[in-house]
Amino acid sequence: MPTLGDFTATTLAGEERALSDFEGQVVLVVNTASNCGFTPQFAGLEELHGEYAERGLAVLGFPCNQFARQEPGSAEEIGAFCERNYGVSFAMFDKIDVNGEQAHPLYRWLRQEKGGLLGDRIKWNFTKFLIGRDGEVIARYAPATKPEKLAADIEKALG
Repeated sequence: MPTLGDFTATTLAGEERALSDFEGQVVLVVNTASNCGFTPQFAGLEELHGEYAERGLAVLGFPCNQFARQEPGSAEEIGAFCERNYGVSFAMFDKIDVNGEQAHPLYRWLRQEKGGLLGDRIKWNFTKFLIGRDGEVIARYAPATKPEKLAADIEKALG
């Protein structure tokens, strides 16, 4: 049975990164977009990162342009936007698909592990998945769920 560590993803800098780098950590995976009504959640995600990173939380952002084309920028533009507007310092990856035939393998696995209102499809930007230190999916959160609402679940997962 796969776990987070079985996948790789390309960073905004264009480097392939093994997600096994995050083994033993609690990981929050989020599909993001720069032009979405939920975009201000970047601030809350950065707050979670700042508060819990030393205890073992890793926030991973995956830009996606599949929902109303709300992430049209290049990797460089996405990185600059996130840093400039929200001070994002957590790991951001290159733009991916989260649904459909071209969906990134990580998201195929996440959707299979924790379905949502639309079955295994991702509904919109800022769907969140919390993954335990063992690399298995603990929970899935709707796009409207604000990052600060995840603090209790993160605390529990961190132990």
